[in-house]
Amino acid sequence: MADRRLFLKLPFIGALLPGAARAASKRDYLKELDVRPFINAAGTYTALTASLMPREVMEAMEQASRKFIRLGDMQDAVGRKIAELLECESAMVTSGAAGALTVGTAACITGKDSAAVRQLPDTTGLRNEVLVQRSHRYGYEHAVMAAGARLVEVETAEEFERAAGSRTAMALFFNANEPLGQIDAASWVALGKKHRVPTFNDAAADTPPVSNLMKYTKMGFDLVTFSGGKGIRGPQSAGLLLGRKDLIEAARMNTSPNSESVSRGMKVNKEEMLGMLVALELFLKTDHDAERAMWDKRAKAIADSVTSLRSVKTETYVPPIANQVPHLKASWDPDVIRMRPPEVLRMLREGEPPIEANPSTNAEALHIGVWMLEPGEEQVVARRLREILKRGMGSDKS
Repeated sequence: MADRRLFLKLPFIGALLPGAARAASKRDYLKELDVRPFINAAGTYTALTASLMPREVMEAMEQASRKFIRLGDMQDAVGRKIAELLECESAMVTSGAAGALTVGTAACITGKDSAAVRQLPDTTGLRNEVLVQRSHRYGYEHAVMAAGARLVEVETAEEFERAAGSRTAMALFFNANEPLGQIDAASWVALGKKHRVPTFNDAAADTPPVSNLMKYTKMGFDLVTFSGGKGIRGPQSAGLLLGRKDLIEAARMNTSPNSESVSRGMKVNKEEMLGMLVALELFLKTDHDAERAMWDKRAKAIADSVTSLRSVKTETYVPPIANQVPHLKASWDPDVIRMRPPEVLRMLREGEPPIEANPSTNAEALHIGVWMLEPGEEQVVARRLREILKRGMGSDKS
């Protein structure tokens, strides 16, 4: 008996035991590290670790972690399956949408010329100009420039035509900013085809709707990227690059495991590749109408908790493109509730349990995203928000 007790206490052997024996020794790592989890009433922001992966995704990743697999074989197989699911010519898993921007841009600069691949980010003698609408300039263009590209601004179709030339490697389109530009997505594609310039659509945050996953490649964009860890709920450090077979092949030459490549550090492991595929399969099978109804119900529950308070007004809205899911906007008269929305956001964050509201909150309104809430958490958000707003009313809490 003593020997058996000693056997069970050995940490390595105990880790191999199934079921209850392993459960009994589970550690709360976050508590040990003094890291506070929070209720996500913000959305799929990278700084807030985006989305939570479904159990099936974690199981697939754990299964892959127990075997050695040639990385190229995994990328081949997963890419073929993703291309089949999304009805596009080719696909690969990247290190997030930003990683896709770098390897996709590199592919447009080098093609499948191995000497050019080794040369980047030095683009001497190579095409390195990327056309972009002035209204589509954004922070993530750093991922494009990392490949050695130089951005050339245009505003009109005529300017695009004048700028396109022998040095043009790619034409970048930021999907969320389509309404701000003078050239819409379909016209951007047409201009690219006319001048034989590959077009790349950054649609990172634009799922749901699920139809977007097929829409832009079918529209004719040569490359399209989506974040893997936002609405699709795959690994946050994974993304999708979809498009032309030759460009996907060139993109793979420009990244890990190829040591002489500009994106060698943008590794994607076998676990992330498989997890991304399983997350995509689940996303495509989801009843999106039922999911939308659930999100609307959550927004209503939070709104109902505060609309009885004097001067409080609420509105449920859906952004027109990126993060196209229900959000709740709450506003009030600061003479009645004597605190501004950013202060309420701070109090939600610092309270117990911590709640992160949407960072688009400004002096006029508090914004709450409901789609990353776990079941029942909308009631916690509703209670906490009402408590805070009532506190701001002082003695007049009617």
